Amino acid sequence: MNVDLFHGEDIEGFSKPKNIRKKAMDYLARREYGQEELVRKLERAGYNYDAVVAEVLKLAEEDLQSDKRFAQSFVQVRISQGKGPVRICHELKKRGISQSLVDSEITASGQDWFALAKEIRERKFGLDPPSDFAHKARQMRFLQYRGFEADQVRFAVSVNGDR
Repeated sequence: MNVDLFHGEDIEGFSKPKNIRKKAMDYLARREYGQEELVRKLERAGYNYDAVVAEVLKLAEEDLQSDKRFAQSFVQVRISQGKGPVRICHELKKRGISQSLVDSEITASGQDWFALAKEIRERKFGLDPPSDFAHKARQMRFLQYRGFEADQVRFAVSVNGDR
């Protein structure tokens, strides 16, 4: 029998569907994961890739894992953190969520991105608009880093608040 000396576990257990499912359910009990992200996490934990993919697909078929739920949750959390649509889109794509689902969930959030950009700018820099070019550039870089689009950034730093 092949035993891991550090953990006292059967190494072959890392390809058993029952063990993979249990570990995946442990992860999913804590928070939602996208399929690709869950596969990577299980693989990093030492589980067999092919067996992991098969189990994660089963979990998705049973609606225990859902890219849509993950994307919805992710978008709401990032909005509450003051992140813009560009950054949210990039982070979701990096986690393996399809562009169409990303676009749909960002739109479905109903967020007014202009208002959020202005709110984030005011929270960080105060109510007064930037006093000179250097301050304006600094605030614009901050909002771009947060993931807001150029027109949202211009609106947030504008003196008269025109879209």
